[in-house]
Amino acid sequence: MEEDATAQMDRMGVIATDPLRVLGLKVLLPELEVVHLSGPGALGEAHLALVVIDSSCTTHLFELIATFRHLRPQMKLLVLGNQTDPAYIQRVVGTGARGYLSLAAGESEIRMAVDVVRDGSVWAPRKVLARLLDSKPGGSLASNTPPHFTARELEVLTLLRAGRSNQEISVALAIDKSTVKAHIGRLLRKVGVNNRIALTMHPFTQIE
Repeated sequence: MEEDATAQMDRMGVIATDPLRVLGLKVLLPELEVVHLSGPGALGEAHLALVVIDSSCTTHLFELIATFRHLRPQMKLLVLGNQTDPAYIQRVVGTGARGYLSLAAGESEIRMAVDVVRDGSVWAPRKVLARLLDSKPGGSLASNTPPHFTARELEVLTLLRAGRSNQEISVALAIDKSTVKAHIGRLLRKVGVNNRIALTMHPFTQIE
């Protein structure tokens, strides 16, 4: 069972027609086993941390996302595309994807997006995230009393607000990634939100 869990965290599926897209992700993310998938074949693939969908390879993106959500509800999906319209991106996330990333994104942004989605949070432009938070109960204040943060939690929070990934926080603070995740988990519970993006945008965490 322990080996299966490890395998799941180490494999990422990619649905794309351009082999260079798959090759580029393999080069950028050497810590992951990147698996090239067909759309239907992805549903039968086991032990995947997430699936990246290149939206240019399908004319039925929303139907594909909905199928994943119905048949593999625990699967994390990250969509790549050229759209910049916030309403379109909000629909992608609202349909069930955990993130939307521009095809023009740089290397560090790609790594952060994959890390955030694997961690269970949502990745999208801040304007879209703000609209999503406004429309969901999880984005509202759980309490009017600001929580108390430890010195280490404040360090982690500062790095999160700077857009750092779990790996980058781990290196910066000389702690392992499991400890970083534990700190983030405590921060989420204290603030009363359910993902790291909501955490960094919450009024309680706007610490100078």
